[in-house]
Amino acid sequence: MARKFGQKREICIDPLAYNIGLIGESGIGKSTLIKEVCEKLAGDEGYIALDIGKEDGHDAINGIVSAKIPDWATFKEFCDDVIENKLTDYKDLKVIVLDTFDQLLEIAEPEVIRMHNRANPDKPKITSIKAAFGGFMAGEDKAIQIVLDKLWDLKGVGVSFIAIGHTKKRDIDDPVTGETYSILTTNMSQRYFNALKTKLHFLGVAYIDREIVRQKTGKKNAVTKQEEIKGKVVGESRRISFRDDNYSVDSKSRFADIVDEIPLDADAFIKALTDAIMKEHAKGNKTLEESKKDLEKARKAKEKEVAEKLEHDAETKADPDRNAELMEVVQNKFTDADLALKKKIKAYMKEHDIPNFKNSDEIPTKCLETIVEMLNEDT
Repeated sequence: MARKFGQKREICIDPLAYNIGLIGESGIGKSTLIKEVCEKLAGDEGYIALDIGKEDGHDAINGIVSAKIPDWATFKEFCDDVIENKLTDYKDLKVIVLDTFDQLLEIAEPEVIRMHNRANPDKPKITSIKAAFGGFMAGEDKAIQIVLDKLWDLKGVGVSFIAIGHTKKRDIDDPVTGETYSILTTNMSQRYFNALKTKLHFLGVAYIDREIVRQKTGKKNAVTKQEEIKGKVVGESRRISFRDDNYSVDSKSRFADIVDEIPLDADAFIKALTDAIMKEHAKGNKTLEESKKDLEKARKAKEKEVAEKLEHDAETKADPDRNAELMEVVQNKFTDADLALKKKIKAYMKEHDIPNFKNSDEIPTKCLETIVEMLNEDT
């Protein structure tokens, strides 16, 4: 009998099986590059780019497969629709693009406030994420949790994510030397960024590499009487950094052999990821052909797993919002129901391991719908 825990892991050779991040200044070309990467690796049916919150950059990208996500309710609806219809409407979907991740956290914050107020109906309503769930960053942590929960629900049906974000320069104090240095990093809160960064396999930072020469101006400084020297940009190129030994760029990779930097180009981006994966793959004993066959087997196994999961979820899923609506009907009608109907409902509840209606948020929604149908048939 094979042991239950502890199995040898094999490298997956599909770049889109990994969590990928790309941050950079606005307008540098992040969304366009990721669109081209997705088209090359997955095709038009294989990706959906989410234009989240106050982002509207997709309006200027011709041909992008996009969905507007203005608020958390729409994001939840999108995720639920993909998960519930993965084997039909979204059978070829492999990856979603979060454009941008900072906006996703921003639309999650009002949902956290709503969740707090609903969980504490007898307390004064709050309006700030800082006051949610006891404060002390608990509200921000809850926003991180609900975002990651949704992303991992998608991963559970075979849909990975690529996160896009913005950058800014930030001064960092070295905890060992006490020295302060500047780093090019995200513009979102460090707490939010670290929550994302720890989940990524690849994080690239897009930046503009400028070549600057110092030139004499022919003018003298009125105070120092010295000739003034000014810098002049004589060339620039757009680059992506995956690793920076000087720690001036907040990039990372879980793959040891990733190239340090590349041009901001879709083919170069794909090659960097693929080469890093293949170098790690070469450290094992399997041939590329064997891994390709394993990848196809894994995809078929995932389809079977998803089908079983969807069947199970349909029976056990609890939607708190829908349950709240259904419980209003139960509360209004159950008391006036005749004894025979009450006995029938209680027998159904016992059959489905529902002791009472106290924790209604956790009752499978399908079960509550069945109970409401019973009550409605009696009227």
